[in-house]
Amino acid sequence: MSQTAKKSAGKSVKSTAATSKKSEGFTAEERAAMKERAQELKAEARMNKSREEGERAILAAIAKMKEPDRAMAKRLHALVSASAPELMPKTWYGMPAYTKDEKVVCFFKDAGKFGDRYATFGFNDKAALDDGAMWPTSYALKELTAAGEAKISALVKKAAG
Repeated sequence: MSQTAKKSAGKSVKSTAATSKKSEGFTAEERAAMKERAQELKAEARMNKSREEGERAILAAIAKMKEPDRAMAKRLHALVSASAPELMPKTWYGMPAYTKDEKVVCFFKDAGKFGDRYATFGFNDKAALDDGAMWPTSYALKELTAAGEAKISALVKKAAG
């Protein structure tokens, strides 16, 4: 075997060994969320985007949550529905979300979704919450208080524009 052939053979073995290392890509929870999103997109393509279908999807997602996230999600769903009835309910990566013009305005992410220590209520860029050069786009939730509910209700009304 020539020196060049030996070097080429050695390189291919090394590159194969390097690519067989375990990838530090997505976690199992992240892959599951992406699969849920793919299923949601397929379901949206099949169904007419009715409020009833969105309600069913959100309630099914909430039912899968563990307490206390389930109770918070139920209460947030009622708050968003009352504060901005024009927002369309749907699931987004398996989470309750509310849309305007088919774009997610706000969403709830339960703590159990990715093993976080708190749940999150967040807003996407479609939300009309601009306040100067910087403003919050998500809020950590450990529990819902009356003051928290009032703040969320006001933010949702403003976000819906």
